[in-house]
Amino acid sequence: MSSALADAPPRAADVFADLNPEQRSAVEHGLDEHGVRGQSPLLVIAGAGSGKTKTLAARVARLIQSGADPQRLLLLTFSRRAAGEMERRAGRMLHRALGLRATQAPPRLPWSGTFHGVGARLLREYAPRIGLAPNFTLLDRADAEDLMGLQRQALGLAETAERFPLKATCLSIYSRAINGESRLDQVLQEHFPWCFPVHDELKRLFKAYVEEKQRQQLLDYDDLLLYWAELMSDDRLAAELGDRFQHVLVDEYQDTNRLQATILRRLKPSGGGLTVVGDDAQAIYSFRAAEVRNILEFPAQFDPPARVVALERNYRSTQPILEASNAVIAMARERHEKRLWTDRASSERPQLVTVEDEARQAQWVADKVLERREQGLRLKRQAVLFRTSSHAAPLELELTRRNIPFVKFGGLKFLESTHVKDVLSVLRWAENPRGRLAGFRVSQLLPGFGPASARRLIDAMAPAADPVQALRAFEPPRAAAASWTALRDLLASLIGDAQWPMDLESVVEWYAPHLERLHDDAPVRLADLEQVVRIAQGFGSRERFLTELTLDPPEASSDESGIPLKDEDYLILSTIHSAKGQEWNAVYLLNCVDGCMPSDLSTGAQAQIEEERRLLYVAMTRAKEHLAVMVPQRFYVTQQARHGDRHLHASVSRFLPGKVVRHFDKLGPANQTQAALPELARPAMDVAARLRKAWD
Repeated sequence: MSSALADAPPRAADVFADLNPEQRSAVEHGLDEHGVRGQSPLLVIAGAGSGKTKTLAARVARLIQSGADPQRLLLLTFSRRAAGEMERRAGRMLHRALGLRATQAPPRLPWSGTFHGVGARLLREYAPRIGLAPNFTLLDRADAEDLMGLQRQALGLAETAERFPLKATCLSIYSRAINGESRLDQVLQEHFPWCFPVHDELKRLFKAYVEEKQRQQLLDYDDLLLYWAELMSDDRLAAELGDRFQHVLVDEYQDTNRLQATILRRLKPSGGGLTVVGDDAQAIYSFRAAEVRNILEFPAQFDPPARVVALERNYRSTQPILEASNAVIAMARERHEKRLWTDRASSERPQLVTVEDEARQAQWVADKVLERREQGLRLKRQAVLFRTSSHAAPLELELTRRNIPFVKFGGLKFLESTHVKDVLSVLRWAENPRGRLAGFRVSQLLPGFGPASARRLIDAMAPAADPVQALRAFEPPRAAAASWTALRDLLASLIGDAQWPMDLESVVEWYAPHLERLHDDAPVRLADLEQVVRIAQGFGSRERFLTELTLDPPEASSDESGIPLKDEDYLILSTIHSAKGQEWNAVYLLNCVDGCMPSDLSTGAQAQIEEERRLLYVAMTRAKEHLAVMVPQRFYVTQQARHGDRHLHASVSRFLPGKVVRHFDKLGPANQTQAALPELARPAMDVAARLRKAWD
């Protein structure tokens, strides 16, 4: 128990008084004035905008207030930032609830983080007990693809007469099979049917990939969950971990995959002390192997069944927007029952806007965005959402033409930048000298050091009992002799006597001249590396830095920065997937027609169609006050220009039948007011008369 708790004065006033009855019920589950009363599992169905984060943070605070040990509380989220925000909110509540002085810090939650982050920590700790090398190196997605590609080449699969999946596709297939706990043939039949003829070759490739990872003491993202689940398959270790964590709380449970659900069931077989929070209506990540059935079937997994508390009061949107959103999701074939409501009354209903084509759609949205801006609604408080990034192309042209600044979510991740990967690869190689990928990359940074020499070096280091001795004994190519000495001495010092974070400063100092030689914009990229050095100051060891930076990387780098955005305001453009968890005063949803919503690539199975319905629901519930759903009637086909004006007619999305549309105000050609007609009836010129007169 934290010392802050031991020295706390008597309990202060009720700090949970502002919770609504349903939130309070979830927070108090299994508790009374005497502390923990019961340990039955709890499922909180948190509707969009219903105060989910506040409720979960309040439950954390209430558990600790009731005597739960913060050291034995496990909080699992889907980003480190979410875990940090949860801990900050719970801390503020505990400050008031326990009457702590301003100088006293609230109890910390040492076990809060992502599934992958917690898994990495546990595996470091339990590695000797499960036959895993404690100094394993973590592969990011790009490195995992490269390793898969090397095995693909080594097995001759890149040289077959018939098409074989590329390395990225191979890794996606492998990852889906692992996270979905599915057989390879099932994954191929359902998600990659064109790859089914190479089933046996893929199986051979994945076996080689696993063996190579183990040989080099490497773990990829999927391994962090897979090894954790395997650790929990041992009854003794599972009981030990289950007892270690008295309470387990999981955020965004609808986004978990089958492997994560297995971990939780093995951690808490009876469900005692387990709280999961989520919304089945917002389960939209099946492409990442998320399984909506985890949350749909959660109550029935335990005996007696888990208690279900639904949070239905919405603090974000107006009632007319909620009525339309409720109507959309009410048509789902299977769901946890709830109906969102709010006391935010409004006379403005959502708009269903029919336009001639995508060009007219872009014009209408741009007009409305500027109109609301003039009314005082900043561009940043408005967002245009779309199912697929390409849907925004005509709008981007229109916004550019009209000088309306915008930001579109997407781009390179920080760790995908070549210069950052170079520096981190030096650290990874020093941390794990058997890591072939890192060694292969770093050694070829030297002028005159080609792939053949790199293979010779890593082949010499792999079996060596003393990697430093192997480095000193290596004979570099003559052209690289001068630059090799500096790299050899750097690696020897990093392997032999790690001094963190000075290690990173030494690597950047070594890399700087190579950076100038390899990149024209070296000063800009050097600023990125200085940022990496600053980030490193917050980590206690090289291993911790490499693990955490790989699991939760910064978003931007000079590789994608482009021209700085100097406008004081800008419109938000975002895919629906990227918009989840966000909110704006005004939302415009593009292309709400069959073929786009649902996507024509996601109608092969009923489960896919249901997820597309949930995507529409997520998009609509991002809006606070204004919602416009756009329906272009015609899409031009541009791939075959020789056919001239080829186009397809579109129909409104199947998710908007009559019983849903009645919650919208309809705008468009069929609903124009008569006031506009006189203006259209006054032509600027009479062409017909001029043509007749030409023959006078």
